Amino acid sequence: MVHIDVKYEGNLHCEAVHGPSGTALTTDAPKDNHGRGESFSPTDLVATALGSCMLTVMGIAARTLGVDLSGATASVEKEMASSGVRRIAKLIVKIHVPGDVSAENREKLERAAHTCPVHQSLHPEVEKPVEFVWG
Repeated sequence: MVHIDVKYEGNLHCEAVHGPSGTALTTDAPKDNHGRGESFSPTDLVATALGSCMLTVMGIAARTLGVDLSGATASVEKEMASSGVRRIAKLIVKIHVPGDVSAENREKLERAAHTCPVHQSLHPEVEKPVEFVWG
């Protein structure tokens, strides 16, 4: 179990402290929802979690396969629903892996990315298209 403490600082800003490491991060409401957009919004952190989780799980698989994923990147575009309850409608992920990776290992790494806990935890109504760019 991981414990995270979150404190409301005022002006739609929060500070979260990761219990095990003591690392802190701040959030702000986005400009389109009464904030100033001075930091990640809570929903931005969901998008961040998806990209970093997919790369991390790929990294775990890459170790087993003897593949070096150094320099791999993920970009995530977050789209909010335009009607109804305010929620994330779509997270578009693009993963770029530099270097030469065999077709067999590419398939294994792509499969690993789709098994990341964040991807598996998101509501089924959240669209999550993923594009992989190799080399």
